[in-house]
Amino acid sequence: MRADVAVIGGGIVGVATALALAERHRARVVLLEAEDRLAAHQTGNNSGVIHSGLYYKPGSLKARLCVSGREALYAFCAEHGVAHERCGKVVVATAPEQVPALDELERRGRANGLVGLRRLGPEEIRELEPHVRGVAGLHVPETGIVDFTGMTRAMAERLRQHGGEVRLSSRALRIHKRADGVIVETPSGSVEAAGLVNCAGLQCDRVARMAGDDPGLRIVPFRGEYHEIVPERHHLVRNLVYPVPDPRFPFLGVHFTRMVHGGVEAGPNAVLAFAREGYTRWRISARDLWDVLSYPGFWKLARRYWRMGLGEFHRSFSRAAFVEALQGLVPEIGLDDVRPGGAGVRAQALLPDGSLADDFRIVRAERAFHVLNAPSPAATASLAIGRHVAAQAAEHLGVGG
Repeated sequence: MRADVAVIGGGIVGVATALALAERHRARVVLLEAEDRLAAHQTGNNSGVIHSGLYYKPGSLKARLCVSGREALYAFCAEHGVAHERCGKVVVATAPEQVPALDELERRGRANGLVGLRRLGPEEIRELEPHVRGVAGLHVPETGIVDFTGMTRAMAERLRQHGGEVRLSSRALRIHKRADGVIVETPSGSVEAAGLVNCAGLQCDRVARMAGDDPGLRIVPFRGEYHEIVPERHHLVRNLVYPVPDPRFPFLGVHFTRMVHGGVEAGPNAVLAFAREGYTRWRISARDLWDVLSYPGFWKLARRYWRMGLGEFHRSFSRAAFVEALQGLVPEIGLDDVRPGGAGVRAQALLPDGSLADDFRIVRAERAFHVLNAPSPAATASLAIGRHVAAQAAEHLGVGG
């Protein structure tokens, strides 16, 4: 069977895009996932936070799709029985010099239409989070927690109900474009389609080049390492507690997250990973490392921010340094209160000038759409991203009903 669209990537964005194509545009869709399960990488290894839309520049694609995607996510999870909770979070300025950045977050949140956003003083912070200390804060009630892996599986089941096909262990090996479509070769056989949508996450730039398209950027993997709070100290955090982030970076700083299935995580840091799927510091891929070190944009980034990078590596190897960062928010936390947890790898798009791509980046090419930068809050925004990409792809490719 010739498909209308081949979607490459079985993370939450790829599945959401395939679902939107099948459900909203009645397209014949084949979803190709390299691993033997869905949500194997970024989707299944993040902190499970439903972001509100607080951080993102008003009018940006991130801001618009995060806000609409957040509400679509809550509705989908309620309809399909996916574990979730709209629990809220507190963003805390721990020193007076952070207050102007907190002011900017509040401005952005209000511009992005957040409901119930409330400024907090020190006493009001303690009313919500008794063990947290700060000079000022923001309460963000629309933030939540969710099982993103469970949501991905539920979307995949709905995709199948709409006639979509999900092929696991089907890594794209070669892509051939023709005048009337594309052929994607996989270990289990070839897929012929009118066009493709590349949602390959950590491999998206390589898939774009495989399709003969220049992504104009390089994916650089950053590993985020988490620690678990021991059960007897879970009371130190009621819900989610975040610091005021450094506006120069897309990372949000080490924070506390109550998990939807129980437990509390602390983290992540952000260190350069030596493999695109490098979930431990000892996992090294010569190919992936060469891709980073041979890219001029990486060295431009490193010259600007090497001190910060060394600090992140120090926290990676020193539990004491990690805990010290956490104590800025919760002074009572101690070395014996944390133990090593899991890790995730963020597919960060780096531009040739050494700047980190900030907004979502979706590029149209001949017979293809490439989702080239979709880090956090992409999981929150996944349904909205999927609908956005599907609408453009269906029109561009002339497929569906």
